[in-house]
Amino acid sequence: MNIAIIIAGGVGNRMGQDIPKQFINVYDKPVIVYTLEAFQRHPQVDAIEVVCIEGWEAMVWAYARQFNISKLRWVTEGGRSGQESIRNGVFFLEDKCDENDIIIIHDGIRPVVNSEVLTDVIDKCNQYGNAVTSSPCNDQMFLVDESDEKSTTDYIVRERIRKVTTPQAYRFSLVDKAYHDAFNSGKGLHSSSYTNTMMVDLGIRLYFAEGSEKNIKLTTVEDLEIFKAILKSEKQNWIKSKDEL
Repeated sequence: MNIAIIIAGGVGNRMGQDIPKQFINVYDKPVIVYTLEAFQRHPQVDAIEVVCIEGWEAMVWAYARQFNISKLRWVTEGGRSGQESIRNGVFFLEDKCDENDIIIIHDGIRPVVNSEVLTDVIDKCNQYGNAVTSSPCNDQMFLVDESDEKSTTDYIVRERIRKVTTPQAYRFSLVDKAYHDAFNSGKGLHSSSYTNTMMVDLGIRLYFAEGSEKNIKLTTVEDLEIFKAILKSEKQNWIKSKDEL
């Protein structure tokens, strides 16, 4: 099976709204539903688990009924951090998964994940045992000077950099063992860590899958405006698609 774990456990302080950002309505539909619909539509996704902020579990089930998210099988409670929430989702599946099942981890507040990205991350995971969605870095990247954070004397060659986001996919046996090892050792659990950085901290080689610049994370009000623009945008006839280039 290919099982998606959708992480919706955050409170969204930086968004500055009265409800968690994953439940904000955009054009009469909650953000989390846009995300769930992408996985619902994809033929290679067999089941969905949502890891949810405490107190909102019933709302997730209600949305699933309203918007026909029939692949939603489980709603579990999030943790005090992103890593704890992912761990909770992975550990919940221990008596439900085979070791070779693929677990697709995705942020609930990345609602513009397209079918091609999902297909590639699943296919690469089948090939290598793991896959992380990634894109080239098109900006210049400089290192902050340790002695003067207002300045820099060093940069990173951008051709050596990849931006890694979700979705990420892992064989269940790999991701389950990794979370046990990480929480037993305290390795890979710093404040900004995620499954991908934890894997590297544990000495595991990761493999890149195709990403998309539209796959934005809704962190601020400005991100919501960009999301609205993406939803309203239409492809211009004179712009060539990637397949046509």
